[in-house]
Amino acid sequence: MNPQTTAIVLIEYQNDFTTPRGVFYEGVKDVMDANNMLGNTVAVVDQARAAGVTIMHAPISFAEGYGELTGNPYGILKGVVDNKAFRKGSWGAEIVGVLKPHPGDILIEGKRGLDAFPSTNLDFILRSKGIRTVVLGGFLTNCCVESTMRSAYERGFDVITLKDCTATLSREAQEMALTHNFGMFSRPMNHDEFLQLLQ
Repeated sequence: MNPQTTAIVLIEYQNDFTTPRGVFYEGVKDVMDANNMLGNTVAVVDQARAAGVTIMHAPISFAEGYGELTGNPYGILKGVVDNKAFRKGSWGAEIVGVLKPHPGDILIEGKRGLDAFPSTNLDFILRSKGIRTVVLGGFLTNCCVESTMRSAYERGFDVITLKDCTATLSREAQEMALTHNFGMFSRPMNHDEFLQLLQ
């Protein structure tokens, strides 16, 4: 695998998910702990960055009042609004300290929904940099990660999802996504398997 045509897209590694006192931390903590998600992500990002892989951060954020969303949100976005999560400028919306963007990393701005493509310039940046392989990790496994995975697949990218760099609200939901969905739209693998492909 050529690092120069590979990008890792880090989806919503923000305090509201990753960190005690975060709005959704208690919900994802069990899966995060079970697969050492944060530790694995830091390891893969550090080694991939050193190898020349493009590192991209795709956080989600909303203005106070969530005016970017419909007046009657439902599903996961209703949970975001009801719990006042991912508000622009808030601690909860900040990218977790251990994965703060480095110089040379790319911050994808404008993510307002589940899929990281529609409301951002992610596709434009990937294509302008000649990226062919998109590697995904983040939250929630069966929500934003899966939505972005499907879009990347449909756009013709070679998609890899890092199984042990994802987390969702239950182990059952995590296993269901990894077992039944990820292989249809990506090449699922653990972070160490991916790193071996870079060597």
